[in-house]
Amino acid sequence: MKGLMMKTQLMISSILRHAEKNYPNQEIVSVTADNPRHRYTYTDFARRSRQLANALTNLGAKFGDRIGTLAWNDYRHLELYYGVSGSGMVCHMINPKLFPEQINYIINHAQDKFIFVDVLVMPLIEALHPHLTSLEGIIVLTGKDTMPITELPNVYCYEELLAEQDDDYDWPEFDENTACGMCYTSGTTGNPKGVVYSHRSTLLHAYAGALPDATNASNRDVCMPIVPMFHVNAWGIPYASIMVGAKLVMPGPKMADGETLQNLIETEKVSYSSGVPTIWMALLDYLDSSGKKIDSLETASTGGAACPRGIIERLKFDYNTRVLQGWGMTEMSPLGTLFSLKPGMEDLPEEKITDLQAKQGRTVFGVELKIADDNNNELPWDGVAFGALKVKGPWIATGYYGMSQEPGADDCPVDADGWLNTGDVATIDPDGFMQITDRTKDVIKTGGEWVSSIEIENAAASHEQIAEAAAIGRYHPKWTERPLLIVVLSPGATLSKEDIIEYLQARLHKWSVPDDVIFTEELPHTATGKLNKLALRQTYKDYEFAS
Repeated sequence: MKGLMMKTQLMISSILRHAEKNYPNQEIVSVTADNPRHRYTYTDFARRSRQLANALTNLGAKFGDRIGTLAWNDYRHLELYYGVSGSGMVCHMINPKLFPEQINYIINHAQDKFIFVDVLVMPLIEALHPHLTSLEGIIVLTGKDTMPITELPNVYCYEELLAEQDDDYDWPEFDENTACGMCYTSGTTGNPKGVVYSHRSTLLHAYAGALPDATNASNRDVCMPIVPMFHVNAWGIPYASIMVGAKLVMPGPKMADGETLQNLIETEKVSYSSGVPTIWMALLDYLDSSGKKIDSLETASTGGAACPRGIIERLKFDYNTRVLQGWGMTEMSPLGTLFSLKPGMEDLPEEKITDLQAKQGRTVFGVELKIADDNNNELPWDGVAFGALKVKGPWIATGYYGMSQEPGADDCPVDADGWLNTGDVATIDPDGFMQITDRTKDVIKTGGEWVSSIEIENAAASHEQIAEAAAIGRYHPKWTERPLLIVVLSPGATLSKEDIIEYLQARLHKWSVPDDVIFTEELPHTATGKLNKLALRQTYKDYEFAS
């Protein structure tokens, strides 16, 4: 017996139709290269998204074509999220901070037919254009007055292109499992790999992300996604926020500018924002130096890397802003876990609550989580056992674009039992709070013990004179590996190696205390802002501990 329910497909376009009908006057505010404060309504947004769909059709783009974007967080990029996917094409977000060789590979591998680029990214496309084999046209996301001069063929001005289009467009309905978006992993080991999202997975992810024990999003919120729209769909916020009717504030190319972020929060009354820890550090530094406030900001969501305890405490105690730490991956759309308290936990001492905030959170409905040993035996949720972190669920990838989708195959991330191996090592406590202890490839194995490089880094970063720290394992003649700590000091700091080791001895197990400390001016990062441990291991490949 089957249920007698309508078989309405879950579509990206349904979010837009709902938003336009129910929240027509809600605002979307953007900073762009050609306008420091653009402002329009959901009605304008929906109309222009339909014009975009007509423009793509008239350019010759067809159902299933990949349409690339190299752009920042603003209203034009948001129109691409809906106009491209809603018409049955695939919105392929590309990180402009990647190495040119990687961008070249990604565009060609996805076979992008058209690409929409920010004015600031145009020089990159001009340099890569001779090598882009599938590209039929380039659309620059700007108006006529700021259109760059170029000799490339088939280059269009976005605003002129839209102005030529009718705003009447019937969003097609098709199988909800149809691809709607693509993001490529950063490719620190080998070529980047393409993750393909469906309309169904994206809507389910947006539903889950808006739940009370997730972001608790509503039409009363003013939401500012600082995490880039080219970084796993800005963590799903462009979908969840529009779905619930929230006001959106988009910082454009000013995502790392503390002054701009503070001004947007203050003037637009931002209540919820999301970004990686380095973004929050930049904002806090500006607040400290300027004496300005962020009184409206109730929640700061963070992920992409472990958030130092100092950031959590400064936002909470100095600015009355709750930090909502989460974890996920490109392969997970990306939501996996988020911080949320269980009943009764609100009465815990503040220090204990901060301890929980410093973990990566609990799962939302839709994500199953387990940790396993080297023999794939499931380990208990006791807060002690740690092992390989594996996940499954309706918005988690079954494979990579152009590679095997067969579970257990060498080039498939999903094992024979249907679990995606995240590459993280984690522990889960009895209340379900998960904590990443390391990446599988970054664990330091010393004298039969496993040492977490993340634990060392977090302990070091808690010192007020340390700006950033990275721990890697290096060969030791007696212990096989021992931790080496590489440190960037804060301006004016006078710490010595001995000072740091003494500080860590009071905070770490003796096995985890580094044997040596090296000072450097800066640490290498990936294009998504994470510490580049691969580059560090290469830099210090010849380092030797004394026996």
